[in-house]
Amino acid sequence: MFKKVLIANRGEIALRVIRTCKEMGISTVAVYSKADADSLHVRFADEAVCIGPAKSSESYLKISNIIAAAEITNADSIHPGYGFLSENSKFSKICDEHGIKFIGASPEMIDGMGDKSSAKTTMIKAGVPTVPGSEGLLEDIKHAKKSAKEIGYPVMMKATAGGGGKGMRIIRSEDALEEAWESARQEAAAAFGNDGMYMEKYIEEPRHIEIQIAGDQFGNYCHMSERDCSIQRRHQKLCEETPSPFMTDKLREAMGQAAIKAAAAVKYEGVGTVEFLVDKNRNFYFMEMNTRIQVEHTITEEVINFDLIKEQIKIAAGYKISGKNYFPQMHSIQCRINAEDPFNGFRPSPGTITNYHSPGGHGIRVDTHVYAGYTIPPYYDSMISKLITVAQTREEAIKKMERALSEYVIEGIKTTIPFHLQLMKDPTFIEGNCTTKFMETFVLQEVKD
Repeated sequence: MFKKVLIANRGEIALRVIRTCKEMGISTVAVYSKADADSLHVRFADEAVCIGPAKSSESYLKISNIIAAAEITNADSIHPGYGFLSENSKFSKICDEHGIKFIGASPEMIDGMGDKSSAKTTMIKAGVPTVPGSEGLLEDIKHAKKSAKEIGYPVMMKATAGGGGKGMRIIRSEDALEEAWESARQEAAAAFGNDGMYMEKYIEEPRHIEIQIAGDQFGNYCHMSERDCSIQRRHQKLCEETPSPFMTDKLREAMGQAAIKAAAAVKYEGVGTVEFLVDKNRNFYFMEMNTRIQVEHTITEEVINFDLIKEQIKIAAGYKISGKNYFPQMHSIQCRINAEDPFNGFRPSPGTITNYHSPGGHGIRVDTHVYAGYTIPPYYDSMISKLITVAQTREEAIKKMERALSEYVIEGIKTTIPFHLQLMKDPTFIEGNCTTKFMETFVLQEVKD
C-alpha cells in the first residue's frame, strides 16, 4: 500500500480523498494555489505545498509544479480527483516516468477513451450499443452532408476532443449544416486545440444514465449499478440519483453487462464510469467513458455502502477486486450546491460566506470545503458543496432532501439552494419523468431573500 498520497486537486474532492487516506493510514499532501490557502483541504492534509498563483494554468494544471511538490514531500502516489489533470494522459505518463503511481487510468486508457471517435470504434468492436453515426472523423463539409443524409436528420455534430458541450451542434436540416460545421470546428479548435468532428444521430429527449464500473490488473471487472444524471443545464449536471426511476431489472442487467464489456475492451484498471443515452423505448447507446472518479460517486457509495475512493486506491496499489456486481439497496439523491445565482441565469457568485450552517440528521451527507468566513475565489468551478440524502424509498429521499435544503444556510453569496428546493417540489421530478430536456421547460419561481 502507498505511504503518502499527494492530491492534485482542490476543494471538496481533495478533502474527500484526504479523509479516506487517513482512514487507510496513508499520509497526505495537499497542493494549493495562493487563492486557496484558506481551503479546508489545506488544513486537514498532513502536509501542504503552494504550487502557484490563482490561475489554474499556473497551479492546478501546471504539471511540473505538481511533480516537484510530490518529489520534495516524497509522495509515492498522486490522486488527481476529477477535472483538472484527472484525464490527462501526459500527466499520467510523467507520473510513471518519475516513479510516482498515478491513481487513475494509464495514458493508453485515457487516450483510447478520451478521443470520442476512436472510443466509439472500440465500443462497436466490443459489441456495446452505440448511437448511429459517421464512420470516423468527418473529412470536410461534403462528407458531413453525406453522413447526415445516411444517418437521417436530426443529427448531432460533436468535437472528437470535446467535453462540457463545447463543439456540439444539433442540426435539424441540411440548410443549417454548413454554418454549424464552421462554428463547431472553430469552437472546438479554440477550446481543445483540435477541430476534428464526427456526427451522430440526435436522440430526442433522452435520459442520461451512467454505470459505475471497476477493473483491476488481473482482468476482473464489475459494475456498481446506475446513476441517473438527466437533470442538466448546458450539459452540466445539477442533480443525480440512484437507482434511476426509469430503470427496470432487465435494462439494468443489459446496461451493466454492456458497461463491463466496455471496461474489458480497454483492459480498464481503476474506478470509472460508462455513460449512456437511453431513449423513451429504453434503447441505450454508449456515449463516453470517464476514466476517473466522478462528482456523483457519492450516491453510489450511499446505496451500496462502499467507499469508491478506497477501492480506487487499492486497485492502483495492485489489489484484486471482488468481481461481484453491486445493486442499490436504498435510494440516494445528490444536489450540487453551486455559488451561482439561479434567478440571474445561474451567474457565478464568488465572495465571502458570512454565515454557514450545514444540515444534519439521519441519512444526510454534506461534502464541502467551505465554512463561515471562507472566501470563494472567482477562478474555479462554482460548485462549493454536495448535499446527499439516502433513504429506503425515492419518495423518502426527496422529502429528506427538501428538509435538508431548507436547513442549509449559506449567506453572503448566492447559491443554487433555492433552485434545488423548487426542483424537489416539481411534479415532473417527483413523478420521475425527467429527460435531459427538463431544464428547458422548468420554470424557476422568483423568491425573496
